[in-house]
Amino acid sequence: MLKPNSGLSPSLSLLADSQGVRWSHQRILALSSQLAMLVISVVLVVNVSITLGERRLQEEWATQRYSELQTVGAMIADKVTFQQFRTQTFARGELLRQYMESGDEQLKQKLLLQWTALQKNMPELMGIALFNTKGEFLFASTDLFGRQTLPPSLLGGARNMGGNEIYSSPMEFLSVNGGLEPYMYQLAWLENPDQSVRGYLVTYNSMLRTLEMIKPALSAGQSPMMMFDTQGLMYAGATDAPLPRLPESLNASLRQSYPALWRQMAMSNFGQFHGDDATFVYLKVDLTTQYETRREYFLVSYIRNDDIAARFARWQTILIVGAAIMTLLASAALILVHLYRMEQRARFNSIQLAADLFTGDEGLLLVNDAGRVLSANRKAGQLLSLEATQLTDRSLQRCLQLDDAEYQQIVERTKTKGEWQGELKLDTSPSATIRVQLRFTHANRDKQQYFLAELTDISELSECRKEESLQRLLADSAVATALTLADGTLLKHNSAFEQLLDGVEIQDANLTELLENDLGNQWPRITQMVAMQGSWQGQILCSSSAASCLQATLKGHLDEEGEIEYLVCTLEQAARAPRGRDNGQLIPNRSTILANIEDLSRYFDALTDSGRSGACLMLMDISPAGMLSHMSDIGQLEKRQQEVEMHLLRELPTNFQISHWQLGKLVIILPHTDATEAHRYATESMEQLGSHGLSEGICIGIASYQSGQDLEAFISHAEIALKRAKQTGDQKICQAFTR
Repeated sequence: MLKPNSGLSPSLSLLADSQGVRWSHQRILALSSQLAMLVISVVLVVNVSITLGERRLQEEWATQRYSELQTVGAMIADKVTFQQFRTQTFARGELLRQYMESGDEQLKQKLLLQWTALQKNMPELMGIALFNTKGEFLFASTDLFGRQTLPPSLLGGARNMGGNEIYSSPMEFLSVNGGLEPYMYQLAWLENPDQSVRGYLVTYNSMLRTLEMIKPALSAGQSPMMMFDTQGLMYAGATDAPLPRLPESLNASLRQSYPALWRQMAMSNFGQFHGDDATFVYLKVDLTTQYETRREYFLVSYIRNDDIAARFARWQTILIVGAAIMTLLASAALILVHLYRMEQRARFNSIQLAADLFTGDEGLLLVNDAGRVLSANRKAGQLLSLEATQLTDRSLQRCLQLDDAEYQQIVERTKTKGEWQGELKLDTSPSATIRVQLRFTHANRDKQQYFLAELTDISELSECRKEESLQRLLADSAVATALTLADGTLLKHNSAFEQLLDGVEIQDANLTELLENDLGNQWPRITQMVAMQGSWQGQILCSSSAASCLQATLKGHLDEEGEIEYLVCTLEQAARAPRGRDNGQLIPNRSTILANIEDLSRYFDALTDSGRSGACLMLMDISPAGMLSHMSDIGQLEKRQQEVEMHLLRELPTNFQISHWQLGKLVIILPHTDATEAHRYATESMEQLGSHGLSEGICIGIASYQSGQDLEAFISHAEIALKRAKQTGDQKICQAFTR
């Protein structure tokens, strides 16, 4: 009999329809990450290439400039040497010798005319001056040097040089036409035949003009060049638009304006320095070497980093364009590789689908639009009780054993909705139930339409459904039954349970809340009893006016760890049972344990005089030795105490009362009980606890009431007996103040 499903699933295409190339999220993420890594790698390589190229260009420029500085240094040194030779030639001149011998004024004028003519032909020569034996100025070729004085170390016997030697001074500044001009002078000693000094000849040479004569001869004439002494003062090379941190005027200090550059220059005689704005090349040159004196200066040149970048701009453009082209080509290659892999995987999936479509665990039938079976797998033959080869060319209607009206309705619904599902039983196997899922689709290439029938054996599911219906019928009895969790939460209940609790909302309720006054207050004790004994029985919903109650039975089902997993609760009408010792297994005689000593004191004070005078007090210690050796044992002791309390409550006489004293200690008051009866009750309690394995480590101290004493003294006497019971060894029960 065919059973169509109530709802139709949305139209779903066959897996074969989705075997084309599809960009999945994973594939798009992979391609995006690869392209991102490619772009980042190319950017990094281009940046490194540009940086290395600019650094290589800087090194080439620095090497070339260092060679030029060496040439300039050698030429300056040669100039200074030539100037020394020229000074010596002036000192040996015949006209100067005649003037020094005679002091004639005409000879002086001739000498000045000669010096002036020489100064015009020698641009670097600023002037010539003559000094007497005391170092006093006599006359000079120009008025610029009338105020200069000679150092005392060069005069008379204090000097260390003489004869044919020429003294070269350190570089100094002279104010010329409102500006500073660096110069150095050379001194020659004019001696008599007996080597006594008769005067001093001094020539003044401009270092700025000397550099201007040398620089045009160099290949890099446009490159800046500066000169500093060993203290960092600038003597040449100041421009109107210098680099930041370079001295802007002569006689300024490089040590103060650019400490980083000066530190490197001071540590070596030559080298390179790569700054933030430019690359510097420096060389220390020695202009002259004389007795105890060295004239050392730094020649410095630089090239701006912007100029290096401008020179490298063409190569930078070539690198960027080449990198962009390579990036585009590599990106296209990555996309083509992904497309190739997806095409391969699509072909493989299509082939695998065609090979595995009819070899799986599901029964499949491929049917054309006329209803004829084109192909069937082995599983479909097993479900239809035929060989797979026998199903070929059969009618789908005949295979499923459908009448014309049902088959026509199924086909129309499948073509309209795209899918149909139903269940049926075949005459060849009445005990089996088959679910049929029929889909209507078309092929990828020629668009031919097909039916794909999927057959699933759901015999077990059908049996489960039948079994479930039978269980429902069996559970729906006159006895009120409910299934709960360990905490009392209701899972299932029958109609009798609803009728018994008529007027109470029990949907998603808790049994302890529904029966709070009867079961809720005792639920922990009841669950412990169920865990140990498997079940619990008791009477609930009893009133003083009614003679009947409900007999409640709770049966527990434990899990693998021994904990309660489910509880089956049944409620039946029962006659009200008398409370007493005989029915202690069903209902405890006293279900209340006083929580503190104040409640016990009120109970003790409420006793009658006869009950108090003939009473005994029993103090029970239930903690075995060593249980409280660690804080983690407190929970174990509390659980043991609850078990002991539950067993004591089951057999507790009506007029007895239990109270908590301390952790691990219980107090029991026994009214109208003498010492002998108290001892017998203690012995019976020990035997009862021993039968449940709970008597280990338990000691009991008993005291009889003395006239006029209060509860505190009563308990203290029992404590004395308890201490004695702990000291006696095997004897665990001891009495105090008893006859």
